[in-house]
Amino acid sequence: MCCTRTVDTAGTVGIMKLNGVGIWSSPLRYGDPGEAAEAASELDQLGFTALWIPDVGGPVLDAVENLLGATRQAVIATGILNMWMHEPDDVAAAHARLTEEYGPRFLLGLGISHAPLIDANEPGRYRKPLATTKAFLDGLDGAAQPVPTDARVLAALGPKMLALAAERSRGAHPYLVTPEHTAIARSALGDGPLLAPEQTVILTGDREEARAIGTKWLRGYLSMPNYANNLRRLGFSEDDLDSVSDRLFDAIIAWGDESAVLARIDDHRAAGADHVCVQVLQADQRAIPREQWRRLAEALA
Repeated sequence: MCCTRTVDTAGTVGIMKLNGVGIWSSPLRYGDPGEAAEAASELDQLGFTALWIPDVGGPVLDAVENLLGATRQAVIATGILNMWMHEPDDVAAAHARLTEEYGPRFLLGLGISHAPLIDANEPGRYRKPLATTKAFLDGLDGAAQPVPTDARVLAALGPKMLALAAERSRGAHPYLVTPEHTAIARSALGDGPLLAPEQTVILTGDREEARAIGTKWLRGYLSMPNYANNLRRLGFSEDDLDSVSDRLFDAIIAWGDESAVLARIDDHRAAGADHVCVQVLQADQRAIPREQWRRLAEALA
């Protein structure tokens, strides 16, 4: 059996027991809240151990509560909460309230985002990402109801942020990475911290179809310096990045049938991941890919 999913005998996985396979989904964050809640309930019943949602502005904590209310076992995680768009005191208060109401199922993923996004409306605002992250963590620690270290993770790619993740959080949630990066991250974190990489997948065996779905999506991320620099560290060339080469595409996106996806999940697990966050892409990226999620759940069973 590939990637066994474990459910806590008390009825909740909980952030301290996070393992197996989760779902990373923009539609669960930005789609219709009622449809998102219905889909989250099904994902919970299918056995996925966590649901991860992004944040590029707006009431992300409302979305977290919507998903917590729709589920009973799965961890609900931000992947990530953008530190430039929130105040530590507000985040800490919300985390405390949601944890009291729903139990230890809210994992606060934090990220420093990207200069092109943050500077778009206020040039020069994005600076000193490591120091800014430390200051935000200080704010969470100093809040009236602090967020426990074990209830938060960092979006860490490079060595300095990985070291900070190991020191001041439960672990790391690297995005847009390969199993080779997972091995590097595990070495940097050591044996104890949580390592939960994101893995994008496209369920088609047709390369042209996979490219039609994924190339533009991937190119958007490659325009962000943090991701591009991380891929350079992994050995990808400027030509790979500029052309979105087959080598790069295949390394970042697992495309094919369910067996191809399971093989990539296994690669991350073998490299040291505790939990793998699977993001399913389809032609309409605003739609909730419930059929694909069902296929993955059946393959994982």
